Amino acid sequence: MTLQERDQYAVWHPFTPLKTARLPIALVRGEGAYFYDEKGNRYIDGIASWWVNIHGHCHPYIAKKVAEQLQTLEHAIFSGFTHEPAVQLAERLLKRLPENQSKIFYSDNGSTAVEVGMKMAFQYWSNINRPKNKIIAFENAYHGDTFGGMSVGARNAFNLPFSKLLFDVIHIPVPVKGKELESLTELKKALQENDIAAFIFEPLIQGAGGMVMYSENVLDKLIALCRENEVITIADEVMTGFGRTGTFFASDRLFNKPDIICLSKGLTGGVMPLGATACSKFIYDAFLSDDKMKTFFHGHSYTANPTACSAALASMDLFDLPGAFENIVRIEQKHSLFLKKIIGHARILDVRQSGTIIAFEIKTNEHTNYLNSLAEQISDFFISKGVILRPLGNVVYILPPYCIKSDDLDYIYECVELFLDGLLND
Repeated sequence: MTLQERDQYAVWHPFTPLKTARLPIALVRGEGAYFYDEKGNRYIDGIASWWVNIHGHCHPYIAKKVAEQLQTLEHAIFSGFTHEPAVQLAERLLKRLPENQSKIFYSDNGSTAVEVGMKMAFQYWSNINRPKNKIIAFENAYHGDTFGGMSVGARNAFNLPFSKLLFDVIHIPVPVKGKELESLTELKKALQENDIAAFIFEPLIQGAGGMVMYSENVLDKLIALCRENEVITIADEVMTGFGRTGTFFASDRLFNKPDIICLSKGLTGGVMPLGATACSKFIYDAFLSDDKMKTFFHGHSYTANPTACSAALASMDLFDLPGAFENIVRIEQKHSLFLKKIIGHARILDVRQSGTIIAFEIKTNEHTNYLNSLAEQISDFFISKGVILRPLGNVVYILPPYCIKSDDLDYIYECVELFLDGLLND
């Protein structure tokens, strides 16, 4: 039996309609920006393997550091114990994060990093004897698939079966161009309630919601309003961190810095699962108490896994080399030129870019959403061309590993134009 056939007997895949889905492509090797399947076909990873891969697949330096760590300390309980990789990674993250960040709390993935951030915010108010129970979030948001993450996300196909189980959230409009004032007005209205614990947002770009982009200027104003009203701000930088928007963190582009920042995806260079939640000193201080009931009772079996931390440290080493941000700038510039080339195409509703992410929305007769039937056609077309792009409904995006060659980017762009021109003939 092939790997593909064995998979069908034993595996349940994420975000996959079980009855109608195509057979999964059986990958056997990765190298740089490429995957290779069991039939010997090569694919360009145009989406950084669900936005996690930064320096390329099977990077020899990261592999070396992980191998060394596995021979020293593979894992250890992190309650009552510590180890060099976790301490060093926290130190290095704090040097890169905005100056108001004080402590790092480790978890497993992006969704748990968000859960930690929200629990920190709720318990902060409880610990200072001013309990608050509501959160403000953007419409169209996605913050993960745990129950807290689903609650602050948009009510849509991702969480519909669980809608009655989610806690109430005040959703305000995303401040896209032309709706900045509406978003500010709705936030001011929401802040009139005295029960608001936090405002959570994906800074500058909403990922799974369709690569929706907005300006740092309006986000600065929203954060300022929250600060004036004593509301904690939480930046979900799970996707936007580690260079995706052109700066190391999207929050680097803000004057008003968030109180809590959630990280994952690119944290380990896309090599191993790891989450981290950074917080400001005033939040951490609210947990310093003789009262043991003010302890943050949260943890994971693999909290601060030394092997994952070593992968993250290796990724940080690679970021310290000049080539990392040279590649980010190169991708930004190439995306920008391509945006100008296709912006007037008859089948495109909109083209937008933020750093190394470019997205274009295709005109269809269906309502724009994740379940748009054009998605399968898009995915199949690019797979046939040896390119992995996983559209968000009728929104196609290119978000590559930073090591991708310029020739490979040009090839992806050519395939995009071929696809769009083919739609004109349908």
